Amino acid sequence: MMSSPDGSRAQKMRLPIFTHKERLEVPSPTEKDWSKDDEEDYVFKDPDQELDSLPQPYRMISKLVNLLFDRSWEVIEERDGLREAEVSRIQPTIYPPVFESKFNEMPKCMAISQDYVFIAGAKGFSIYNLYDAKLIYVCDKIKAEVTSIWATDLGGEILIAPLDEMGIIRLFYLCKDGLLLIKTINEVDDTTKQTTCVKMEVSHGGDFAAFLLQGAGDTWLDVYKLPKESWLKELEHPQVVMNPKKKVRQPQLDINICFKGDVKLSLPVHIIKIRPPKPITGTTFKSPLEVFAKIEGCYGLGSGQNHFIKDSQWEQQSTIFNATYKKYLDGEWEEEPLSVATFHFLLPSCIISMPTEVKSPSGVACALGIHWTGRHNYFIYSLNRTLKDKVDPEGVWPCAAPIAVSQLSYCCSYLVLACEDGVLTLWDLAEGFPLGVIALPEGCSCQSIHFLKYFVVHGGRKMYPEGPAKSQIICVVLCTDSSLHLVAAQGTQGPTLRVLVERPAKPSDEALCAVAPVPALPGMVLTISRNGSVHLMDVAGPQVICAFAPPRPCHLAVTWKPVCVVSLHHPYFLLRGDYPDGASDTPYSVFYFHFDSYPLLENISRNCSISQADLDTTAFPQALPLEKRCESFLQKRFQKLENKVKEQEHWTRLRRYSLFLQRESVKK
Repeated sequence: MMSSPDGSRAQKMRLPIFTHKERLEVPSPTEKDWSKDDEEDYVFKDPDQELDSLPQPYRMISKLVNLLFDRSWEVIEERDGLREAEVSRIQPTIYPPVFESKFNEMPKCMAISQDYVFIAGAKGFSIYNLYDAKLIYVCDKIKAEVTSIWATDLGGEILIAPLDEMGIIRLFYLCKDGLLLIKTINEVDDTTKQTTCVKMEVSHGGDFAAFLLQGAGDTWLDVYKLPKESWLKELEHPQVVMNPKKKVRQPQLDINICFKGDVKLSLPVHIIKIRPPKPITGTTFKSPLEVFAKIEGCYGLGSGQNHFIKDSQWEQQSTIFNATYKKYLDGEWEEEPLSVATFHFLLPSCIISMPTEVKSPSGVACALGIHWTGRHNYFIYSLNRTLKDKVDPEGVWPCAAPIAVSQLSYCCSYLVLACEDGVLTLWDLAEGFPLGVIALPEGCSCQSIHFLKYFVVHGGRKMYPEGPAKSQIICVVLCTDSSLHLVAAQGTQGPTLRVLVERPAKPSDEALCAVAPVPALPGMVLTISRNGSVHLMDVAGPQVICAFAPPRPCHLAVTWKPVCVVSLHHPYFLLRGDYPDGASDTPYSVFYFHFDSYPLLENISRNCSISQADLDTTAFPQALPLEKRCESFLQKRFQKLENKVKEQEHWTRLRRYSLFLQRESVKK
């Protein structure tokens, strides 16, 4: 027996059926002759028993088919509801790209610095013009596919660091004279001793560079000092290395950049090698006095770094642990992955303790902050050292839980540490105090943190104040459950948390997978969903302003890890898209989106700053420094006092006039 979905759903709502025990007869026409005991002649019968009367296996088949239809009908109703909600939703304006660069090979990464775009290739990288997407130069000196690329602005020059598929990273120097290779950081002659670079970071201004390397089951961090001043002098008087066997490749007429392999620059200086903290092991010390006698320094006091435990006590604790968690330890253990570090270059500040004889120039990094996966501590190492010096941290910041994510602002003044338990600690490094601690909603774990440049609302518009804003933090936090949160902190008021995008109740294609701030538009971020949609969101609303999409039939590549880059100083962002098989001769493209080319965003990006003199203190006093705010507050108080004096004078005059009128009335 089979039934339709409507029939099975109606069957659930069917009322009980009353059947008569005996044979029914035609009742008499008068109600008086009806029997009062007829109710006892009826029995209750469940409508589901009609199906139970079927023989097996038909009864089981009928129930399974009805269950399948019911569930299918629920799915259909849910999809219809989502479709109706999608139709009724106001769709944002979708803007197409302004330029397109086509590729035969898949570009896995790209970077933007100054007016140039650096796109990875199969044998090196290509340099494009940001404003018209024209190819400027192709560097094929690497002979391997580039998987990651970094570009750092050094002022008039650019430092380029491509990482190839073999894990080898190189430093290139781009200047007005051409492109030069500085050094291959981890290339060795013996391939058995080859190390792999995992990530790298360049300090603000380009004075230092750090490389996270792995090899032979070990991991460490190499820090180099970059001789920028020497490079500029050497380019004025280049040292040409003569090689008669090598033919100098003449640049083409339409290319403005050429590779200069015969010019050698000073090599970066290796200053420090940092390894992960060693695990705690037992010692042979017999008394605490013997321990204190052997300790050379007291760095990291209270951070859990200077533990000394006797061998017997360590073995006892290990035995207790193994006995308590025996059922979890008996299974097969997976090999523990190598520890990975997250590191940031820090500028001089009162919160970073350095030796008194060390004086770092303003704006030049003086310390390196680092934390390792699964560790509770944030270490700070001084950069004023050599390889011969002992590698000890100048400071250790312990946290209550392992640090999952850390992020340093572009101005290097603010630091956010996100622990695995969802707690965020906000630091004002410039002023030297924490701005507060705030916890994400229960069940949320931080995936990434993105700083927004501080903005104010003036005349209904969001604008950047030209003067420095002290102790002001605005950042967005993307969680692993695809929820998005806005975290803001101001001075001593404590941080606040606001939900921008709720976590999806069910796995959805609209769930967020990536976020990128847009410095050219105040208070704006790009959000990328799993279905490949790219939206521009205003965090002050929050509301979606518009959307961006490549031309059909191209689609966003690798939506869970999109290849997207936003310019820090220009109103551009780039997005990689792929064409379906056979849809185009060049299956891969990089699309250029220019915010000034779209009517809705044109005025926002061009007029997004306001001078300090034009700041209206009544509209947003929080944008002013503390001294100006106090002065403004006192001026307002004095104005109120002056108004009170004037009001008292008016009141005195009114009283005198009233008394005069009373006297005149008495006389009459």
